[in-house]
Amino acid sequence: MTNNDNIAGILPVNKPQGWTSFDVVAKLRGVLKIKRLGHAGTLDPMATGVLPVFVGKATKACDILPDTKKAYTAGFRLGMTTDTLDITGEVLSEKAANVSREQLESVKARFVGEITQLPPMYSAVKVDGKRLYQLAREGKTVERTPRKCTVHSIGIVSFDEAAQQGEMTVCCEKGTYIRTIIDDIGQTLGTGAVMTSLVRTYSGGFDIKDCLTIEQIAQICEQGKLEQILMPTEKAFELYKDIRLNERLTALYKNGVKLYAGQVGSDGKSPETFRVFGSDGSFLGLAAFEDGQLRSVKNFY
Repeated sequence: MTNNDNIAGILPVNKPQGWTSFDVVAKLRGVLKIKRLGHAGTLDPMATGVLPVFVGKATKACDILPDTKKAYTAGFRLGMTTDTLDITGEVLSEKAANVSREQLESVKARFVGEITQLPPMYSAVKVDGKRLYQLAREGKTVERTPRKCTVHSIGIVSFDEAAQQGEMTVCCEKGTYIRTIIDDIGQTLGTGAVMTSLVRTYSGGFDIKDCLTIEQIAQICEQGKLEQILMPTEKAFELYKDIRLNERLTALYKNGVKLYAGQVGSDGKSPETFRVFGSDGSFLGLAAFEDGQLRSVKNFY
């Protein structure tokens, strides 16, 4: 296994069901034969879909992605509650439900906008240095602090009134628990509800149509074509404007010299972050203006 700094980029993976996000990274270390890997946006084992995996120097981008939107398609069932808030958990209650599509549509609107959620016990949130799911597996329940999150939209794709089951889409910001939305909707309806499936269709600028399965990636790597499927690191920062340097300024920038706004064709007054490219078109990193000078935020060279 090698830590090949010459290979860097982003590999959008379609995470298989039953795997943790860590499982995916561990498997890919062997498939890619590269040690330096990371991922953004943890998915529950039961979930499938978009898991951006960062390769080589691109791992520096994992925690600073500007696009924080997520999109999901989730299955749900009314009339049941479990300890995990999804179908994999221990059943806590079951009751007959008789909810109409109209009632469901009316209630869902309460969970769009800035809402407050209580993190589920089966989650990766840490309390006193220990993850909640670890405490839950020990049979413990601890006090949790409600968190604010933003839900942009909830759409009811289908709902079978006879079976009291359906599918919804949720567009939200990071930190939102889809299981909790479904559980909260069930509580509001007075029936209880559990999540039966979850597919993440968009995350951090990457769409599910861009994703490859682990099997597809392995096959491509066997053909020696890994670099052909890696997305460039700068794609993760497409929300930012570009600054392109000439040969002289590229050398100065890479040597840590602060460049004045006038040198890069800017007034230096913008508070935003920029993508910086060298004279050969290579992505150097992110920078922002401070006191009229372009200062590096994160380097990728």
